[in-house]
Amino acid sequence: MAKLSTDELLETFKEMTLLELSDFVKQFEEVFDVKAAAPVAAVAAAPGAAGQAAEAAPEQDEFDVILEAAGDKKIQVIKEVRGLTSLGLKEAKDLVDGAPKPLLEKVNKETAEKAKEALEKAGATVTVK
Repeated sequence: MAKLSTDELLETFKEMTLLELSDFVKQFEEVFDVKAAAPVAAVAAAPGAAGQAAEAAPEQDEFDVILEAAGDKKIQVIKEVRGLTSLGLKEAKDLVDGAPKPLLEKVNKETAEKAKEALEKAGATVTVK
């Protein structure tokens, strides 16, 4: 088996859907008996430094679309979820049934707004963060 470079692995991960990547992480954790959790670092900042950091924060350019609830027209919402993602029918149904769940992550504002509009038209409750 040919060994993949780090760049090749990253390109493969970029092509995966959120659910495919989640399944990969679960399998990776099981095979190597590890936990893929980001460490939480508690940083004590001076009150003045917090204000300066807020001023220097760049404008948000990546948004997450979160499906809060499917509403009355669950079938229409599932169809929209399938259209917005590359999920199969079962995966889309599981995502809708498990709401609230992130649907799209780190997308641009235009994509997030289009997804929100389409899902709300289908009857879902959606938030963009």
